[in-house]
Amino acid sequence: MDKINAFILWFDQLGIEDVPLVGGKNASLGEMYRNLSSLGVKIPNGFAVTSKAYWHFLETAGIKEKIHKILSDLDTRSISNLREHGEKVRNTILSAELPDDLKQAIVEAYSHLEKQYGEFVDVAVRSSATAEDLPDASFAGQQETYLNITGPESLVLACKKCIASLFTDRAISYRADKNFDQFSIALSIGVQKMVRSDIATSGVMFSIDTESGFPDVVVINAAYGLGENVVQGAVNPDEYVVFKPTLLEGKKPIISKSLGSKEQKMVYTTDGRHPTKNVAVPLEEQRSFALSDDEILNLSKWACTIEGHYSKKAGHTKPMDMEWAKDGVTGELFIVQARPETVQSQKDKNVIKTYVLKQKGKLLVEGTSVGDKIGNGRAHVIKSVHNIDEFRKGEVLVTDMTDPDWEPIMKIASAIVTNRGGRTCHAAIISRELGIPCVVGTVNSTELVKDKVDVTVSCAEGEEGYVYKGKLDFEIREIKLDEIPQTKTKIMMNVGNPGQAFDNSFIPNDGVGLAREEFVINSHIKIHPLALVHFSKIKKDKKNNDLVKEIESLTYGYKNKTDFFVDKLAEGIGTIGAAFYPKDVIVRLSDFKSNEYSNLVGGKLFEPSEDNPMIGWRGASRYYSDKYRAAFVLECRALKKVRDDFGLNNVKIMIPFCRTITEGKAVLAEMKKNGLKKGENGLEVYVMCEIPSNVILADKFSEIFDGFSIGTNDLTQLTLGLDRDSEIVSHIYDERNEAVKRLITCVIKTAKEKKRKIGICGQAPSDFPDFAEFLVECGIDSISLNPDTVVKTRLTIAEKEKNMNA
Repeated sequence: MDKINAFILWFDQLGIEDVPLVGGKNASLGEMYRNLSSLGVKIPNGFAVTSKAYWHFLETAGIKEKIHKILSDLDTRSISNLREHGEKVRNTILSAELPDDLKQAIVEAYSHLEKQYGEFVDVAVRSSATAEDLPDASFAGQQETYLNITGPESLVLACKKCIASLFTDRAISYRADKNFDQFSIALSIGVQKMVRSDIATSGVMFSIDTESGFPDVVVINAAYGLGENVVQGAVNPDEYVVFKPTLLEGKKPIISKSLGSKEQKMVYTTDGRHPTKNVAVPLEEQRSFALSDDEILNLSKWACTIEGHYSKKAGHTKPMDMEWAKDGVTGELFIVQARPETVQSQKDKNVIKTYVLKQKGKLLVEGTSVGDKIGNGRAHVIKSVHNIDEFRKGEVLVTDMTDPDWEPIMKIASAIVTNRGGRTCHAAIISRELGIPCVVGTVNSTELVKDKVDVTVSCAEGEEGYVYKGKLDFEIREIKLDEIPQTKTKIMMNVGNPGQAFDNSFIPNDGVGLAREEFVINSHIKIHPLALVHFSKIKKDKKNNDLVKEIESLTYGYKNKTDFFVDKLAEGIGTIGAAFYPKDVIVRLSDFKSNEYSNLVGGKLFEPSEDNPMIGWRGASRYYSDKYRAAFVLECRALKKVRDDFGLNNVKIMIPFCRTITEGKAVLAEMKKNGLKKGENGLEVYVMCEIPSNVILADKFSEIFDGFSIGTNDLTQLTLGLDRDSEIVSHIYDERNEAVKRLITCVIKTAKEKKRKIGICGQAPSDFPDFAEFLVECGIDSISLNPDTVVKTRLTIAEKEKNMNA
């Protein structure tokens, strides 16, 4: 092999087995360029400057021993010591000359790239460490990247800067912490045709949920401009979640779309010394999604292709961490990096740890949660990396954003809070790897969280992360899955918050017996559906100006306001449906009372004032009513979208508070009008058994429904003739009352005779183990429980079934 070939290898000459020669990034780019281009995955061409070139430079320039000597008394526990030694090494490298033969090889390779893409082709110059992305270590982002490099002289200088960046403070510290010898790792350099995302969009993508480790989704972050802002956490990006199993069946399962603020973007300049800069993004673009649905789906398919290729090569599932970019000139999408995901894929899948906050304090700030842990300590607000030597072990780091220069103190923090960034930014990636809670994208935590005040950072409450004042008590619960027995009685879950669905899916379960719509409507939609249906009419009345502004703010980007309701409800239901797929997920139609509907934005225009809403206009009686039918159409559209567009036919529908057979038939007829015909495409429709009439006429209800789910809360209220919201008679309220139990025994017996499924989704079996045992004795098919009681109730039921069979 001649020197040029020893120093330069093109992507089509590389494979994943070449990590020792060209590092993880370059080996992966070569692997994809050679094997996946024919499958439609687009990768810009380029070449690698090999690790042989790196060693050749150190030896020829005579600086290897100098670096050894400088690092001989390194102490990474001292920030000042680390800074001093790192700077000396980098200066030693930057002041040395690259050998002429190496310069010539780089320049010659660049000229070949010019022949393919044009004179003065713009390239990205990236470091690729030869030990990069080992299974238990992520070197991502520790060395520098240089974008929009044009011309041979600029390229040679950028290559030398890349070599020096092998010895950034954070890289030296990281290697020392992982017990890597500083010279056991060499540097290769990737030179790749730039994608003109400066005039389009770019971002990162994972083939696994980065928070829970749920394996069946692709998570995409997107922002305008070059991708460095997303990687570094300089912007709050859009986030899209796509369900892989039905995507591969040809469906369009974008189960979540969250709009990020995307306030700035990185673009090209004409200044050779500073080839990129950040500029403000116009407000209209900030409020628009950075990718179309077709582009989201296309990228997701590529993620599946890439994961599938690497998994086949490895002999086991290998989730991937990818960077993508869209070219603003051609409109094409490209993959510009791919590496193994190194956090969730390494976790012990047999152990579930759950963090539970035992008390609530004053909420200081909230943002996007990273991970599911809780941490506390004294807040230390640091606005500049130059002040990190003031930070002490166990403190909570509060800052604007982090980059790899912050890593020496991130590893000693009890938690991290940032103003900017999304789930895939630098702070998020490092926090996951370190196993500490992190809340990103809070906007103004550096102002609202006071320095030297004790705080608690909670990422254990779903997709939102919270920072509370004070050191609050919390506990850690641990479940070993191989110690949990199987039961004949199906143990299902009650789920309302889509943000916790992926985490809950790891708890041993037989599906979801009650998926509530109310949380999604209250928290994600917030608007009364009829206020969206009649929005144009509402706008005409000047008295509604404030209301109109609020609705327009919440639904920005939606010309047809009803589409907002449909999309957001479908995403919430779809996330729960995907989390437990292909197990049954039984979705209860909306069951707000009129006073609760009235509290939604615009609700007071459409809701009556009832003396006792608990037994008033609720549940089934709304869906076929002329006063509500138009709103029910939106629910049906959302459910149809979940089942047909997302392909989640494991989603079943349940009708609440259905008083009569006539009412049941009327609701089924409305559903059929809106494309939800019972029995079509496997659609099952259940009815809540929560009114004495449901029990008394169970044989008749069995003729029109596929099954029952007992709701003990309302059944107890209506059997004992009391208001369950009244404190005065609360002492009488008891689901274990003999009258209630006789009704339950009766309806289970009838359902069995009529060969209909019957379960329970009320609170009682979650609260009372003896009640769960009673249900097993009655022969109930399934018991649906709150997630925190699933394991203990399963153990109780397993013991009961064992004794019954003895």
